[in-house]
Amino acid sequence: MNARFYQEMSEWWPLFSPPQHYVEEAADLLRRLAPLPPPGTATMLELGSGGGSLASHLKRQFTLTLTDLSEGMLAQNRAVNPEAEHIAGDMRTLRLHREFDYVLVHDAVCYMTTLADLRAAIETAAVHCARGGTVIVLPDYVMETFTPGTDEGGEDAPDGRGFRYLEWKWDPDPGDTTYIVDYAFLLREANGEVRAVHDRHIEGLFPRATWLQAFEAAGLTAKSDLDEWGRDVFTASKR
Repeated sequence: MNARFYQEMSEWWPLFSPPQHYVEEAADLLRRLAPLPPPGTATMLELGSGGGSLASHLKRQFTLTLTDLSEGMLAQNRAVNPEAEHIAGDMRTLRLHREFDYVLVHDAVCYMTTLADLRAAIETAAVHCARGGTVIVLPDYVMETFTPGTDEGGEDAPDGRGFRYLEWKWDPDPGDTTYIVDYAFLLREANGEVRAVHDRHIEGLFPRATWLQAFEAAGLTAKSDLDEWGRDVFTASKR
């Protein structure tokens, strides 16, 4: 992953994708996992938890262990979710030698750009899931749902800093397993100075059947449902 945002620019994450952007998505996720045990009695491991914005809405329900490849993103995550356990690690290779009631992989799974990467990430989820537990994976797209397009957003901070972005998704080669997300970032410092940054993200794109085969190979019985935003949500049980 060559994306600059998660490394040198991680301090800007709260103005790019803050917790308030995840209220509806978290509610949808909790509905899918119902019926749930009493709050605080079940454990959840999140692989690729980023800045912790989604996790901030789950910590009342689960005892969380949050992992990410980027130390900068984990620093943002700790600020939002100080109650949780935070561990640096790659979702393809992480081995904690522990099992959890739930294992969550949100959109960080999009950085699995080869079939080997995808299978390794799902295998990591399976290894850490207790028998009878649940793995839930939420990619931005599968091949059947991908459409090119643009998006924009950003927030302002109380200290005068500001952040705006243009996101441009496109697929130069529909025959391979990746697509491109180009970002144009405008970053305003507290003193009013503004700079522009281009950041390119290469993300994985696989047919739905390939996802389901990867779950099966990892010993997970999975199904896929579309959420209200038209995205595949893979829910799997550990056999």
